Amino acid sequence: MLVDDSATILMMERMILSKGPYDLVVAKDGQEAVERAPVERPDLILLDVMMPRLSGLDACRQLRRHELTSRTPIIMVTTRGELENIETAFENGCNDYVTKPINGVELLTKIRNFLGA
Repeated sequence: MLVDDSATILMMERMILSKGPYDLVVAKDGQEAVERAPVERPDLILLDVMMPRLSGLDACRQLRRHELTSRTPIIMVTTRGELENIETAFENGCNDYVTKPINGVELLTKIRNFLGA
């Protein structure tokens, strides 16, 4: 599942992931991700931090509390690369962290590590 309020970032993520055998589901903010993830049951979630309605950090916490998404790998994808922001993301339940601009090789490597593909 790709979660970002930026159409440009979603397009970039789709291009990067087109190199793999992935079925993509998109949510445009944290609230939509929290509502759709238990229904869609994604194998992995790429989650932006700064979004309207519900931030990625808040969405991550809520996803961790839900039985159906509590163990789903979450990779935060954000411009916020400061150590404090990274620590906060992990404290809120993410499994990994990637900064924008996205390095496609790095992102694919992390995804493959989680999915075993």
